[in-house]
Amino acid sequence: MRLNHFLIVIVLLMNSGLYAQESIENDSTRVDDRYREDQFYLGVTFNLLTNKPEAMEQNGFSGGLHLGYIRDMPINEGRNWAIGVGAGLSMNTYNQNLFVGEMPSEETIFRIIDNQIDYDKNWFSTYLVEMPIQLRWRTSTASTYKFWRIYSGLQLGYVYAYKFNFEQQGNQVIQTDVPEFERYRLGLTFSFGYDTFNFFFYYNINPFFSDAVSLEGSPVELNSLKLGLMFYIL
Repeated sequence: MRLNHFLIVIVLLMNSGLYAQESIENDSTRVDDRYREDQFYLGVTFNLLTNKPEAMEQNGFSGGLHLGYIRDMPINEGRNWAIGVGAGLSMNTYNQNLFVGEMPSEETIFRIIDNQIDYDKNWFSTYLVEMPIQLRWRTSTASTYKFWRIYSGLQLGYVYAYKFNFEQQGNQVIQTDVPEFERYRLGLTFSFGYDTFNFFFYYNINPFFSDAVSLEGSPVELNSLKLGLMFYIL
């Protein structure tokens, strides 16, 4: 009898062990059907100015660096459509020939620098906090980490600091308070690609300046078009 009891106990322990192992294996391969594509992003862009006054042109390299985090909120059962909302920082530089200065009366001067003026540098830079809002489509699944994506939406921004810089032999003019400059930014964004590497496009809807006129009599507004690469990291 004791031998029979012992054999029964052994069989029960083996069955429970096999069940526990199967449960562990099932847990390890279980697919999360509530997954999200929360992402950090890092982007580099080439910055172009559009809507320029006559005779204004860019010279040298104008670039931008963008980084932040986006929260993903799927909106369908397959979770391949989602709304993304995030927060980030953006730093941009524009090399061009529009001089921004100030008269003794504190009135802003906008002047196109022609070939008769010898100068070393003329650029302006912007530093923004941004909130991207995206409609997102992708081919991802809970177990697929490399997939195609198309993200499109709006980007709200606020320029918390900016600087206009002009340098020539023995002279430098820096402006950090221009009344005509618009700090609030609104842009359209579009990105598409596969896995980490994605092409990125941004167009600024509202211009940099409001009610600004150059000494030559041309309205000064300026919009920004950014082209580059965006890297999304899960």
